[in-house]
Amino acid sequence: RARGPYYSPFTVGLSPLSCPEYQESFDGSCYEFVGPPRSRSFLSAQGWCERGGGHLAFILNDETQQFLQKHLQTEQDWWLGLAPASPNLTLDSAAAEGPLSWLDGSDVSYSNWVNDPDPGAGCGHILRSSGFQWEATSNCSQELHFICQFESGRSIACADHNATLQCGSGQVIEIDDSFYGRKTVHYCRTSPTSSATSTQEECSWIDVVDSVTGDCHGLQACQATADVASFGEPCPGLGSYLSVEYNCKDGQNILPLLLQNYDYSCIYYNIFYDSQILLPRLEGGQVNSTILELGNYSTLMIDVPSPDITLVLKMEPSEDIPFVLLLGHKDYPKDKQYVAKTQMPHQGNSQERYTWVLGPNDLTGKVGVHYLVVRPIVEAGVKSVNATVTVTSIAAQCKYWNETLSTWSEDGCRVGPLTTSLVTQCLCNHLTFFGSSFFIMPNLVDVSRTAELFATFSDNPVVVCFVGAIFIAYLLVVVWARRKDIKDIAKVKVTLLEDNDPLAEYRYMLNISTGHRRGASTSSQVTVTLLGTEGESEPHHLADPDKPVFERGAVDTFLLTTPFSLGELQSIRLWHDNSGGHPAWYINKVTVQDLETGQKWHFLCNSWLAIDMGDCILDKVFPVASDIDLKKFSNLFFMKTAKDFRDGHIWFSVISRPPTSTFTCVQRVSCCFSLLLCTMLTSIMFWGIPTDPSEQTMDLGHIEFTWQQVMIGVQSSIIMFPINLLIVSIFRNTRPRETKPGKPKAEPPSPQRERELTPDTVIKDIKKIAQSLSKAMKSPIPHLEFEMKPGQQTDINSLLSLVEDIIRQQNRKRSNNSQYLYRQLRHVEKELSLLGPSRFPNPDSYCRAVQQVQGMRGLLDPSPAESSEGDSSSKKQGGLPWWFVFIGWILVLATSGVSGYFTMMYGLTYGKDRSISWLISMVVSFFESLFITQPLKVLGFAAFFALVLKKVDQEDYGDAKFEGERDSTCSFYQPPPPTDIERMRSNMIKEQKVFALIKEILTYMGFMWMLLLVAYGQRDPNAYFLTQHIRQSFSQGISDSMSHKDVFNWANTSLLSNLFGEYPGFITDGNSKLVGNARLRQVRVQKNSCRIAHSMRPAVPDCHAPYSWEVEDMGSYGPGWNRSASGNASKTLHSPWQYQTQARLRAQPTWGSVVLYRGGGFVVDLGPESQNASSTLQYLFDNTWLDMFTRAVFVEFTVYNANVNLFCTVTLMLETTAVGAFQFRSELQSVRLYQSTGGLHIFVMASEVIYFLFILYYMYVQGKLMKLQKWAYFKTKWNLLELAIILLSWSALSVFIKRTLLGNRDMEYYHNHKDQFASFHETATADAVLGYLIAFLVLLATVKLWHLLRLNPKLHMITATLQRAWTDISGFLVVITIMFLAYSIASYLMYGWKLYSYRTLLDAALTMVSLQLGIFNYDEVLDYNPVLGAFLIGSCIIFMTFVVLNLFISVILVAFTQEQIHHKPSEEEEIVDLMLMKLCSLFGIKMKKEEKEDSDSPKENGMTASATNKGFSTISS
Repeated sequence: RARGPYYSPFTVGLSPLSCPEYQESFDGSCYEFVGPPRSRSFLSAQGWCERGGGHLAFILNDETQQFLQKHLQTEQDWWLGLAPASPNLTLDSAAAEGPLSWLDGSDVSYSNWVNDPDPGAGCGHILRSSGFQWEATSNCSQELHFICQFESGRSIACADHNATLQCGSGQVIEIDDSFYGRKTVHYCRTSPTSSATSTQEECSWIDVVDSVTGDCHGLQACQATADVASFGEPCPGLGSYLSVEYNCKDGQNILPLLLQNYDYSCIYYNIFYDSQILLPRLEGGQVNSTILELGNYSTLMIDVPSPDITLVLKMEPSEDIPFVLLLGHKDYPKDKQYVAKTQMPHQGNSQERYTWVLGPNDLTGKVGVHYLVVRPIVEAGVKSVNATVTVTSIAAQCKYWNETLSTWSEDGCRVGPLTTSLVTQCLCNHLTFFGSSFFIMPNLVDVSRTAELFATFSDNPVVVCFVGAIFIAYLLVVVWARRKDIKDIAKVKVTLLEDNDPLAEYRYMLNISTGHRRGASTSSQVTVTLLGTEGESEPHHLADPDKPVFERGAVDTFLLTTPFSLGELQSIRLWHDNSGGHPAWYINKVTVQDLETGQKWHFLCNSWLAIDMGDCILDKVFPVASDIDLKKFSNLFFMKTAKDFRDGHIWFSVISRPPTSTFTCVQRVSCCFSLLLCTMLTSIMFWGIPTDPSEQTMDLGHIEFTWQQVMIGVQSSIIMFPINLLIVSIFRNTRPRETKPGKPKAEPPSPQRERELTPDTVIKDIKKIAQSLSKAMKSPIPHLEFEMKPGQQTDINSLLSLVEDIIRQQNRKRSNNSQYLYRQLRHVEKELSLLGPSRFPNPDSYCRAVQQVQGMRGLLDPSPAESSEGDSSSKKQGGLPWWFVFIGWILVLATSGVSGYFTMMYGLTYGKDRSISWLISMVVSFFESLFITQPLKVLGFAAFFALVLKKVDQEDYGDAKFEGERDSTCSFYQPPPPTDIERMRSNMIKEQKVFALIKEILTYMGFMWMLLLVAYGQRDPNAYFLTQHIRQSFSQGISDSMSHKDVFNWANTSLLSNLFGEYPGFITDGNSKLVGNARLRQVRVQKNSCRIAHSMRPAVPDCHAPYSWEVEDMGSYGPGWNRSASGNASKTLHSPWQYQTQARLRAQPTWGSVVLYRGGGFVVDLGPESQNASSTLQYLFDNTWLDMFTRAVFVEFTVYNANVNLFCTVTLMLETTAVGAFQFRSELQSVRLYQSTGGLHIFVMASEVIYFLFILYYMYVQGKLMKLQKWAYFKTKWNLLELAIILLSWSALSVFIKRTLLGNRDMEYYHNHKDQFASFHETATADAVLGYLIAFLVLLATVKLWHLLRLNPKLHMITATLQRAWTDISGFLVVITIMFLAYSIASYLMYGWKLYSYRTLLDAALTMVSLQLGIFNYDEVLDYNPVLGAFLIGSCIIFMTFVVLNLFISVILVAFTQEQIHHKPSEEEEIVDLMLMKLCSLFGIKMKKEEKEDSDSPKENGMTASATNKGFSTISS
């Protein structure tokens, strides 16, 4: 990417390094990769980097090399900052080592040369197509690509140029060090420097920290000029340069005058003459750079976008020559037809000499394409100039806010010549008010551009689509909310209990709140009884046939009536019958209100009524809560929190609003919709408002904020909250619309009711009145008890006389039950009038009864009853009139529409990228506020109310509608007896065990499936065929006994022909790639390593022991095992005559057929080619590499078969037991190192992850069990089995990680040493260990199936049988072990030196086991010694097989028979039957349940149990 010469590439600060988009940051520097058409010579490339304050890149370590390689093109050459080594001009030090050094004079400590640099090299570059290696060259004039490095906090500028210093937003510059002069010969040079010796004494440098600090300290951006006139010339021979080191710090401690424009903040200083203001520019602004050839009159096209733009043209000629600039509009300029003309260089410093500033007046307000012509001024006779000029055009403006006109103005301000692509210099001749006011101005949007902005929808659909999606989502949610409101309306009612007595007219309102816990709702039939100081109510069944009751989090309201007042309530009793699918019930609280007096009682229950949760009870009495109980912190806090979340919180209440609230769900959704759109509008209005770098930050601990942020928050709240609070208040406080009740129709008396009404019915009602009065008086009357005896006809007149006596007694005691008794007597009088005298046997009795009732009414005071009946006036409801709801809806539509419109306008104005950034920020902040901030505020307010105010909120359940009276009977008036509760609890526990067992079985099936997938995913069936193929290929030509010569013949034929196949680099038939080289390794024993019998010493001069680690030869020799030549041989690193240790060879000990061999030895590589290997073998044969001291020869190599994605480590062993003959043995181990091939890899990886999720689950379960059982946990064998599975699983994971790391290490070693042997033995060993661990895991996991099937009666009987017979079995096991060991030792001693099957004690033991199984070679024993062999075999069969083993089996059979007789069905078998019934009912299968009859006979019990077991086994099978 092209850029201008005046450039600072990064922003320095405490934050991570920020580089332009066309540069890459790494290790505190920005790197720019300059490619075509910018190819330059070495000096030109260095000068190009220096003009931006940097230099050609230094590569000081491998990390930098790797970073650059990621961004370079391999087919191009790239200049580096390498130059001829020279001494530091300021120190008496020698030149750097080597012909080249870095440009700053430092040594090339890290290098990556293709070839060592020649002494005459003058520069260096990265060579194309060489793997990014370096090449030194003397041809530094060739044009190559180059890499510029711009170090953080450091800038250099050549003489008469500027060093640009730039800090980030909110930070200012602090100068650390600065000098002017020269410390190295390679910076800022115009021609190659051969040597610095001639100019070294003339060069020096001066400290200019104070000067640069005075110009730049405390600024956000600054340009320091390398001015020769000001500093002098410390290095006249080579020229000087300016070096500045600085850092950026927060700007709150610097107190300059703050200036601000509409895009950026700036720092104001120098108020004399024109005031200078430096404004940072946006990256990628209107800046263009072009190179023009001066050989002809070059022309450049420049687009001027608007008439108030200032055009800044910066020239950078390759040579210091004068030239003329002509600017024309819409046509090429001529000598007399142009818009503007100037000649360069101008007067002044180097920055202004080649800068042309064209203001709006100079451009005469013309807009569009302009043509710039550059004409060099040459002497007479010169026809052409071989020079170039780089033209950088910058479009800039300087404006300030004119408060009088309320607009942006540029009067008195102009663009200065120090403007660059990074900074705009503004020169103003007045002290303009640039600072912001008290309020922060939001971003502006032009409403008149609505059509124009919406026309760009296809380019920027982000915000418009998001707002549209919100509108669509709102409509869908409103449909759901409306349905929810309809359901809630059905819930808003007071249920008049069906079992209320028609004569009972004292009313109590019950509000029962079900908890929010999981499973809190109940399907049971609930019954309640109220207990007061004046008596207790009858049990009442709480049910409503029209709506579900006692749902989770619901509040159900019931109207319960009693004949008379119960006085002060003391407690409430609740129970249920534990019926239905989810009988458990968590009751939160109960509120009872006396509707006659208005008094309320609260009962804080917070209890489970369940047989398996909490106290495991179904019947409980709850006492009334006192004021102290109500004002406890826990009660107040949870009540306030629940209320605020359910009703107060506008978002959460959409889902959980109280059904009795008049603030409907649709209205809440609409308020949320309006609030969301207003929030989006206020967010996007102030999005991207520039921050002030020098504004003081207020610090509250870890929270930092500025006044600007505070004001934005306040202004947003002023814009957003008042209107939304008004909408919510209107909806919440508006009264519902009242409907005028219609005239009730008079219903004629029902004939059926008249027929049902009999004298007995009236007598029964009078008896109820008498009973109620007796209970209220707390003094039962004997006459009443006598009259109410069952089976005796009761006279209505005598009964009324008794009631009259009770009323007279009540009047003497001044009871307050008169008005309710008056209503009851009126009800009886109405019944008598409906009956008439004709229905009574004696008409006189009827008339007397009517007179008695009227007389009793006269004894009572009628005024209370009349007043209560006449009091029909209801309280006038408060709140707003019903029609205010329309105002609320108008406000919702207005705010939503306006907010949505302006949000879309802002989004279209900002552009796509900025809109996406805003949208992401908006969504994240919205969800953070919704799920974190607002819930914390609710909890905070609840804690404040509970701790400080301690006010109990009176819950309002709305205006409930009373339903008509229903007459029915129920049967839930007695709590379940303890025996029934115990039975239900037992059944519940059994069901829980059933579901726990099913869950355990299903979980274990998933676990076992994942384990088998993991196990088979680590193994490949092709591994067997690969190892078999390789083993058979290399075992050709192998005999049972081989001499040294035979070994060499096999190596020259079979080994080499298969090791080096017809395809180079592949073995055998070309399917398996040879990884690295193959190697030969032998282990030897020392000379005279064993003692010779004294009598044989004259005949046998030397003895060589069999191999052992103690006698292994670990010396160094020369060819032919010559000790005298060992000194020279030891100098050779890979000599086949020098012992190399196991660690050096990266090998592991190897098991052979005879003994365990150490991993070290005498080693020789066979090389990459067959010819080389053949000559190596011939050399070894000629020098007797194998001799009488050799005990084992190993051929080791590794292959990779890409067809099956398997590595195979091959070890071919030829070992001898000191008898002189070699025996062949091969050990091959296949391992998969690359797991990423194959279509099922992702599936296998997912299985591994799921498997360890199962392991974590089992760890959690076992941890809980361990915490519960403590040390008793380790006494259960199944717990130990679970623990072993968990430990083996984590061990397998650690070995898997270890194998992966070892595999990566070995592959890295192979890639770096492809010409050597690459050992994969440790990786193969780790893979084998992983296979063993997985195999044991599968074994233990399969054994665990026995535990899961423990409830099967047959398996349970087998386990019980083994437990019963264990005492006898253990004794027989000891006898079997002794006899088995005796015969094994005897057979080993007799045949071990002769027969192969008995060569070791272990082989002899295995042979004896085979004899018991009938797998035995009788002929080899009988052929060797018929008599002794027949005796040994016969005695073993008689004693072991016929006697001991048969007795052992008999013991088990006897125990099994006894277990069948004494076996009793356990509870676990009942659980299995219950589980089968559940499963059968789930699949619709009918299962006949066998009924067992109790019997005292053990035999019958045993037969019954046996039959049951048989039945179960049949079903389970």
